[in-house]
Amino acid sequence: MATTKTLDDLFLDTLKDIYFAEKQILKALPKMARAAQSEEGKAGFLQHRDETQGQIERLEQVFEILGKAARGKTCEAIQGIIAEGEEIMEEFKGSPALDAGLISSAQAVEHYEIARYGTLVAWANQLGLTDAVPLLQANLDEEEATDAKLTQLAEAQANAKGKGSKAA
Repeated sequence: MATTKTLDDLFLDTLKDIYFAEKQILKALPKMARAAQSEEGKAGFLQHRDETQGQIERLEQVFEILGKAARGKTCEAIQGIIAEGEEIMEEFKGSPALDAGLISSAQAVEHYEIARYGTLVAWANQLGLTDAVPLLQANLDEEEATDAKLTQLAEAQANAKGKGSKAA
């Protein structure tokens, strides 16, 4: 008979999921930066790439705390979100709506990460993984800050376009 799965198992599974996701995001961000038309967009994606590298390192520390090898587990959700972003880059290449599409893709990524990190923080607290909590919380805080920056970027762009000026 199979052993009963516990919250510890679920925590590790979700940790592997977000680790895989962060590695995929790290690969996608330079492509998004190259595709972005606005300088703020380019800079934002590159800054997020650097942040993502730090988030991966924090996740590796959490694996260490658990005494487990840092290993990802294929995450269909993030692959789907990234594939949608790539579709937008192709279909809207050179169009004034491209950056808006890139921002919306990036926010879909952020919201997925926020959901995962929020859950991991709660579970780490429940499991008494006190050393893991601040590492996961730091990642969550960064994702929330990035999401807020993307919202500002989207609104600034939409407002500029709404006024009839041609935003680069």
